[in-house]
Amino acid sequence: MFGTVIRYAAKTSKPKVKPIELKHPPEHTQTITRVLFDIVKEHGPLTVTETWEHVKEVGLKDLTCKRHMKIVLRWMRERQKVRLICNHVGAHKQFLYTTWFSKPTSVQAKAFLPNQSPDSV
Repeated sequence: MFGTVIRYAAKTSKPKVKPIELKHPPEHTQTITRVLFDIVKEHGPLTVTETWEHVKEVGLKDLTCKRHMKIVLRWMRERQKVRLICNHVGAHKQFLYTTWFSKPTSVQAKAFLPNQSPDSV
């Protein structure tokens, strides 16, 4: 009982984080978000690495690096354009980006191991 009280008192709330503000002109932001949204919509739930590979294939010049893409994806999550889902495989977690209204297919609904593509399941 005493340990429970100590654990409860030791908990702190999440720090308040201010919204992300992108430092690009609106036309660049619109181009980047449209391309990222189309990639996520077309290729289904994707990890950050898989998304970056697709962006490199498209050749989007406004997106400078993977870190920049992750910031834009977080900005898109705040505006509910994409969502982040988590696949639990034993002790491992895999975070995937998907659109809000996409229905998972049978392959996407199965949890798959890291370093293993959903096609090989």
